[in-house]
Amino acid sequence: MKKTSLSSVLMIAVVGSVALVGCKKKEAEVVPPPAATAPAPTPMAEAAPAAVSVTSVTVGNAVGADQSVAPVAMLGTKDKIIVSIKTNGTANNVNVAAKLTYQDGQVAGEQNASLNTTDAGTTNIEFNKASGWPAGKYTADVTVDGKSAGMPQQFEVK
Repeated sequence: MKKTSLSSVLMIAVVGSVALVGCKKKEAEVVPPPAATAPAPTPMAEAAPAAVSVTSVTVGNAVGADQSVAPVAMLGTKDKIIVSIKTNGTANNVNVAAKLTYQDGQVAGEQNASLNTTDAGTTNIEFNKASGWPAGKYTADVTVDGKSAGMPQQFEVK
C-alpha cells in the first residue's frame, strides 16, 4: 500500500483546480452585433407641384366678353348661378368641379368641366334651375383633379 502524503493531496487539488479554471468555458461576452449599415434615409419625395393652381373663384350671374364673371353676393331665385374659376398653369383634360351646397348641407348642384390650358385661363361652370333656387345661403366649393381649391365662396339667393 502506498502512502500518500498530505502535501501530495494538496498538490493534486491545486493542480486540479487550476486545470478546471483553465478549462472553464469563458462566459460569452455580450458584444452588440456590428451596427448594421442602415441605408441613408431617403428624403421624402416631395409631391410634384400641381401643374394647375386656382388663383380665384367668383360667383355671379353673367359672363363678360373676356369670360370674367363679376362677383354677386345676392342672386335672384330665377338667376343662373355661374362659378368662375381662374387658374394658372398647364393642364390637359384635368377635371374641374363646382359644387353648390345649400345652408342645410344639402347639395344643390354639382357639375364637372374639363380644363385644358397652357397658361392662365378661366373656366365657368353654370347652374340653372327651371323651378327656381330656394331662398337662403349657399356655398360654392371648387375642386381641381379631386383636390379642394380651398376658396369656398358664399352667396345668398333671395
